[in-house]
Amino acid sequence: MPALVSLRALKVGQEAIISSINAEGEMGRRIRDMGLVNGVTLKVVGRAPLEDPVALRLMGFTLTLRNNEADFITVTPKLTVEGS
Repeated sequence: MPALVSLRALKVGQEAIISSINAEGEMGRRIRDMGLVNGVTLKVVGRAPLEDPVALRLMGFTLTLRNNEADFITVTPKLTVEGS
């Protein structure tokens, strides 16, 4: 089983499943309101030139998230199979 990592650690093209949201209060609510909840699969589709923000694809839409927000999200990276 892959280790849990911060969303910030994912590379462009990598997919993961959200394991937990560790933010509370207003930030936690905002993150969840954007659709970032436990069990959602996402893919990192891009990063700005200075690596912040990160562009994510989930549930049919693209979302950008700052790294300081991504630090509150723990994910399980999906294993990829060569040739698929």
